[in-house]
Amino acid sequence: MSQNPPDLRPDLAPRARVTESPRTGQPSIGMVSLGCPKALVDSERILTRLRAEGYGISADYTGADAVIVNTCGFLDSAKAESLEAIGEALAENGRVIVTGCLGAEPDYITGAHPRVLAVTGPHQYEQVLDAVHTAVPPSPDPFVDLLPASGVRLTPRHYSYLKISEGCNHKCKFCIIPDMRGRLQSRPAHAVMREAEKLVENGVRELLVISQDTSAYGVDIKHAEANGHRAHITDLARDLGSLGAWVRLHYVYPYPHVRDLIPLMGQAGENGGLVLPYLDIPFQHAHPDTLRRMARPAAAAKTLDAIAAWRAICPDIALRSTFIVGYPGETEGEFQTLLDWLDEAQLDRVGCFKYENVAGARSNALPDHVAEEVKQDRWERFMARAQAISEAKLAAKVGQRMSVIVDDIDEDGIATTRTMADAPEIDGNLFIDEGATGLSVGDIVTVEVDEAGEYDLWGVLC
Repeated sequence: MSQNPPDLRPDLAPRARVTESPRTGQPSIGMVSLGCPKALVDSERILTRLRAEGYGISADYTGADAVIVNTCGFLDSAKAESLEAIGEALAENGRVIVTGCLGAEPDYITGAHPRVLAVTGPHQYEQVLDAVHTAVPPSPDPFVDLLPASGVRLTPRHYSYLKISEGCNHKCKFCIIPDMRGRLQSRPAHAVMREAEKLVENGVRELLVISQDTSAYGVDIKHAEANGHRAHITDLARDLGSLGAWVRLHYVYPYPHVRDLIPLMGQAGENGGLVLPYLDIPFQHAHPDTLRRMARPAAAAKTLDAIAAWRAICPDIALRSTFIVGYPGETEGEFQTLLDWLDEAQLDRVGCFKYENVAGARSNALPDHVAEEVKQDRWERFMARAQAISEAKLAAKVGQRMSVIVDDIDEDGIATTRTMADAPEIDGNLFIDEGATGLSVGDIVTVEVDEAGEYDLWGVLC
C-alpha cells in the first residue's frame, strides 16, 4: 500500500485492464492504450467492434496475432513514450497497428518504426478495423461470435468513463489537440443516456464524464433535444444523476453557466446522485499576462469570485485543476502571482506540468522561453505549496463521516477506497486497515476518518 504520489501526471488514464481470454483457435488482438481517459474510451470502442466480429482480446503480446497501440501526442514526452511503446510491441510481437493522436503524424511514426503495419489517426475506428482485417482476417464461430457487442471495458467493473463529445473549439497556443481531433462534436444526449443506462444496468457505480470541453457540450448542435433529452451539460448532468450512480464531471471550463451545476451537487447523497460535489477545471495559470500568451481567458480574479460562489452553494465541493509552469515569458513575478492565487483559491486536488514545446503548437514561436532548471524549480515550489494546502484540508476531515467507493481489497484485507472528492488514479485514496474483509469492490459504504496524510486518508467503517 502506498500513498498517492505528488508527481502523478494528471492527464493519464488508469492502466488498461484486459480480463478476458481468447478461446482456442480464435484470432486475437492485443491493445496498448496510452494517454488520457478519452483515448481509453476510444480503445474500448475499437475492441468492442472487434469482439463483435469474432476477435478475442489478448492481455499480452505473446498471445496476440497483432497488437494495436493507441498513442498520445499531447506532449513531446508523451510522443516519446508512444514511440517507445510501439518499439516494445514490435520487439515482443512484431505485428503492430498504430492509432490515436500521434497517428495524425504518420511520417513521424514510420520514420522511427518503418515496420508498423498501418497508422491511423484519432477516433478513426473504421480505418483501424480495416487494418486489423488485413493483418488478421476474422474467423468467427457462428455459434459463439457475431453477437451484439456488450462492450469491452478496460476499467474495473464498478466505474466507467462516459465520453460526451469529441474535439474542442478553443485555440490555446500550447495545445494541438484541436488540430488532431477537430472542432467540438457533441454526441446526441439520448445516445449518451442510452450508454449510461446500459453501464449502470451492468453494475457500474460511478460514471466519469469526459470530453475535451465538458462545459461546451451541445453548443455545436444548438443544444438539440431528442427523445426527451436535451444536449446541454446542466440537463445532461441532471439526467445522468437520476440513474443512481455517482456522476463525476471532468474537464469543465468555468463558463458562467457552470454555476447552474452546483445546486445539483448539493443534492448528492450516499448512493450517488444527482452529481458528485466535484469539478475538474483546467485553470492552467492565474496571471492575466500569462493567460493571454496562452490565448486563454484572463480573468483569474473573477474565477476566485466564482469559486467562492460555488462553495457558498455547496460547501463540500472538491475542486481539482491542472496548471502549467515555465510557460514562455513567465516571469518570477507572474509565477508568484500563481502561488498567491493558489493560496487564496485553496483547491483540493492539483496537478502541474512543466511547459514543453510540442511540434505544431503556436507557443513554440513565443519569445523568452524559460530555462529548464527554472521550470524544475518552479514546479517543485508549486507542488510544495499545493501539498501543504492538501495536507491541511485533509487534516480538517479527521473525525468526519463520508461515503466512499471500494476500488480494491488486498490479501491482507486492507481496502483502497475513494471519497466523493477523489477521481480514480489521479486523486487521493482512503484506506480502511481493519474490518474490510466483508467488503466487495464497487461497494459504497460510510467511514469515519481517523487519520490524514499529505494526499490520502485513513478511516474505519461505521
